[in-house]
Amino acid sequence: MLIGIALALLAGSLVSLQNVFNSKMNERTGSWSTTTIVLAMGFLASFVLGAIMEGASFFTLQPIKPWYAFSGLLGVGVVICLVNALRLTSPTFAVSLVMTSQLATALLFDSFGGLGLEKVPFAFNKLIGVLIIIAGVMVFQFGGKMKPLHALLRRSIIINESDCDSKAS
Repeated sequence: MLIGIALALLAGSLVSLQNVFNSKMNERTGSWSTTTIVLAMGFLASFVLGAIMEGASFFTLQPIKPWYAFSGLLGVGVVICLVNALRLTSPTFAVSLVMTSQLATALLFDSFGGLGLEKVPFAFNKLIGVLIIIAGVMVFQFGGKMKPLHALLRRSIIINESDCDSKAS
């Protein structure tokens, strides 16, 4: 269990580092170039390390459902979405939203046993945990800025209403 926790913490750190690297690369190359380079490097690294670590068994594939082989396509979506989210928001906010989304999606698939996962009974305390994390992300991002944000939204609504009034005249 402790090794699993350590690996999960390491994975989270690596994802955050990768996001920073991807964001910096995206500033110079663009989203699709970044995605291509990142996934190509990942392919090359995993191919070489897999061949070294597993030897000949690396090339022996067990039968799987065909759609599981397309998970690499999800990686394209992950990199494209993250690179652009980082560009449009901030690294901390984007990663917070990604983690929240991951947790909510995992809860959904666990509860329904989706994609061949073992069904885990739904518990409201898990939903409350996700909602608390969402609230935490909002406090973290907008904590001292709620009044200015509210004023900005209100001013935006007033401006839009005045635009409608002037167009109606």
